[in-house]
This record gives sequence, structure tokens and C-alpha cells, in this order.
Amino acid sequence: MPPPSTAKPRTSAASSATDEPRSARTARISLGRAFQPESRSYFLLLGTTLFLLLFGLVMVLSSSSVSSYAGAQGSFGVFWRQAIFAVIGVPLMLIISQLPVRVWRRLAWLPLVAGIMLQLLVLFTPLGIEVGGNRNWIGIGGFNAQPSELIKVGLVAWLGVILSKKEPHLHRWGHVLIPALPVAGLGIFVVMLGGDLGTVMIMTALVFGALFFAGIKFRLLVIPVIIGIVVTLVIALTSANRLSRIENFLGIGSGDQTGLSYQNQHADWAMAAGGVFGVGLGNSKAKWLWLPAADNDFIFAIIGEELGLVGAIVVLALFVVLAISFLRIVRSSTDLFSRVVTGSVMVWLIGQAFVNIAVVLQVVPVLGVPLPLISSGGSALVTTLVAIGIVLSISRQNGASAGEPSTDAIR
Repeated sequence: MPPPSTAKPRTSAASSATDEPRSARTARISLGRAFQPESRSYFLLLGTTLFLLLFGLVMVLSSSSVSSYAGAQGSFGVFWRQAIFAVIGVPLMLIISQLPVRVWRRLAWLPLVAGIMLQLLVLFTPLGIEVGGNRNWIGIGGFNAQPSELIKVGLVAWLGVILSKKEPHLHRWGHVLIPALPVAGLGIFVVMLGGDLGTVMIMTALVFGALFFAGIKFRLLVIPVIIGIVVTLVIALTSANRLSRIENFLGIGSGDQTGLSYQNQHADWAMAAGGVFGVGLGNSKAKWLWLPAADNDFIFAIIGEELGLVGAIVVLALFVVLAISFLRIVRSSTDLFSRVVTGSVMVWLIGQAFVNIAVVLQVVPVLGVPLPLISSGGSALVTTLVAIGIVLSISRQNGASAGEPSTDAIR
């Protein structure tokens, strides 16, 4: 009698041939998702942002060297502070860009609530700092920041969440009004109490930008727009400082060098001195304590003086490219949250750049808003990079959705 066989049962060739390719294919798909290249819109936005940031650091160094030295901070004092915030903001932007969009859907309320609470501390505690008639800064341990910048980020994310949840009902006025406008109005109101009309105008534009990209009919926005215009006029005309700025802009105020036209005059002279090609990087005369806020609100005048018309046009072109990158991401977005967030960030940054440059060119009265990514200012720079990081995260999600393998390929 032959001994029993000790051979192990073998898996059928067909089964083995089926299982092995399936596991290998799954592994290839997983690796493909992990190393999937980002979309062109992602790199266009990231590259333009980094270029503007590096350009801004160079111009902050040039425009602030004299005033920084005069302020006993050394020639590089303002520059090093701005560079530190850039070193903080860029990695933060890149980290945020890698987070899933659902994280911002869950945490949208956090920066909004935190910003409003900090702004209340500015208004009603000794921590608040007043500069140029605006009480919009908080000082803690030698560090100054603007809570209004954090409110902007909170409004962007929170409006995206609320409007996306109400998407089927946005044709009704009641659903547009509640709770989006009251909560947004609260954020704007606490900044308005500090007297910063320029920031209030940017925040208001941000809110209406969110409503526009949500697809809300214009007829539903007419009344809020009229109310906003009336409130803005009342605020402007009831403040002696802002009224003087308007009178100066209209040519009613003092035109001598000791009056309110001093800053505008020297901005004009700086731009005129630059000509077509500029006087050369670092060779500005206006920065020698002639032009107030040369490294901040009026840095575009220093750009025009040192780099000329060519440099000014390059800056304008970069902001146009930034706007195009935002619009590309809006077009590729498949959900309302992504469209609202990207569109409102675009209105915020491009609108603020337009206002800043318009002030320098005396198209509008002085409003005191910085040039995004270029002017000095730590809290403004970091929050701007955070907002762009959220948009980059949305761009990554759009690219992943567009390039996601089909179910048949996975199987």
C-alpha cells in the first residue's frame, strides 16, 4: 500500500494569477495617488505667491533701511522681522495646502471666533493699540498683531461652509440673510468700532464676493449694498481724521508740506523721479524719512521710484497672474464651498492690492491698507499665506478629483 501523500495542497494557477496582478495593481494605484503631480493652477498660484513674497522682502529691505536705522533697530530691523514672519508663513501655507478640505469645513468657526474675541480685547482692554486714529492692533509681550486679519480668514472659511449648506435655498432672501449676513456683520462691526475704515471696506468686499460666487441673484444684494454705502459715508463723514483725508483728496484741504497732502505729494514726487526705468534699487530719496509708511502703505511709491514704470507694471502684472490663478481654481471647483472660498480670497487680495495702488496714485483717498505679500506687516503676511494655503488645498482636491482612477481600473 503506497504511503499517504505529504504534498501540500496547491492553489490553482488561475486563482494565483488573479490575486497577484490585483494586489500589484492596487499597490501601483496607491503609489500613483501618493506621488500624483499637482495641477498647473496649483503651481501657478504657488509660484506667483512665492515670487511676490520674495520681491516684497527685497523692497521692504530697501524701503525700510533708513527709517529702521533712525528708529534704533539697525538698518535691517524691519526686514528681519518681516523675514521671520515669512519663514513662519511659508511652511504654514505648505502644510495647510496638504490638509484635506474637510478640515476647514469643520474648523471654519475657529479663526472667526478667535478673531472677534481678540478684536474685543483691542477695543475694551489696555492691550489695544491706536495708530493713526485707528485702534486695530493688539500688543502682547512686545508683539503687535491685527485681529482683523484673522477675522478675514475666518469669514472666508465660515461663509464657504454656511453658503454651501444652504445651496438649495439661496434663491430665498431669508436663507441668504440668516445667519450669513448677521455673523459677517458682527465681524465687520467690531473692526469698524476701531475706526479702520480701509479694512472694513476690504472685509465688506470679501463678504459680497462670497455671495457673488455662491451664485446669489443681484436683486437680493441691492438692499445690503445700499445699506453698506450709507454706513460707509456716515462713518467717513463723522470722523474728523477721515473727513480731512477726503477734503484733502478733493483739493479742499491744505496743500502745503505741513498739511495732510504731505504724504501724497512725496508719493507723487517719488513716482515721478523714477521715470521709466527707475533710479536703481536702493537709491530712493523718498525713503530718507520724506515719505511716511514707505515700507508699508506707500511701498508701491518706492517701487515706482527705484524700479520705474517697468517695475510698477511688473507688480501689476503679477497681481493679474494671481487673479488668473484664482479664477482657474474657481472654474475647476465642483462644489460651492470651494468656489466661495477661492472667490472670496481673490476679492480680498486683489481688491486690497487695487485699493493700495489706487491710494498711492491718488485715485482714492488714503485708506491705510497694505499691499498684499509686499508691504511690511507680520500678521497680514501670515494670514494672507494661510488663506492662500486653503486655496492651494482646494486646488489639490480639484486635481485629485479630476485625475482619480475609475472603479474599473481599481478592480
